[in-house]
Amino acid sequence: MKLARLCIPFFLGYFLYAMIEIVARGYTHWTMALTGGLVLTMLFQLFTGAPSKMPVSLQYLLGAIIITAAELLVGLWVNRRMQWDVWDYSDLPLNFHGQISLLYSVFWFFLCVPARIVCLKLNAYLST
Repeated sequence: MKLARLCIPFFLGYFLYAMIEIVARGYTHWTMALTGGLVLTMLFQLFTGAPSKMPVSLQYLLGAIIITAAELLVGLWVNRRMQWDVWDYSDLPLNFHGQISLLYSVFWFFLCVPARIVCLKLNAYLST
């Protein structure tokens, strides 16, 4: 039952993130869709399992850290190890090996606002 509850956030994240990239960049890569699925599954766990006393802003910060960490791990594998060149943040300030940047980490923080809403609504739907 629990695995089935995690499949829905995974596939939702898979398709939503791919669509965000297609709208923003005009294309995506299958590895980014998989990463989007994994990330939304982790965010779903964070936002629906967070202690009630945890400030929402801290949840957003943890979400941004989760997304940034996933982006770094996938980037080091996909872009550096496999040399697929899916993305490169080298031209952005405060980047790390061209795989993550502070600018995008701030963006991920704000993306966690609608992601939390989606996760909470999905959790309520799945709980009925």
